[in-house]
Amino acid sequence: MTHLVPLAKEVDDDKVTPGVLGFIVFAVMALAVWGLMKSMNRHMRKVDFKEPAEKEPVGAAAGEDAGSARRESDGGK
Repeated sequence: MTHLVPLAKEVDDDKVTPGVLGFIVFAVMALAVWGLMKSMNRHMRKVDFKEPAEKEPVGAAAGEDAGSARRESDGGK
């Protein structure tokens, strides 16, 4: 134990280092982010991005152009 004392004298008392605790906290945070990303990826795969088919305008089925059907829905403006 006495052979470690000279190494301790080389450390500056005013210098602050993160040490082992800082590394452990960083590693835990990194694992948490990795787990969250994996979970998000799993949930995003379940999402269905297909949009429902759009309904045709009422006038388009009767042979009218979409512009006249839109004008009728706006009150003739």
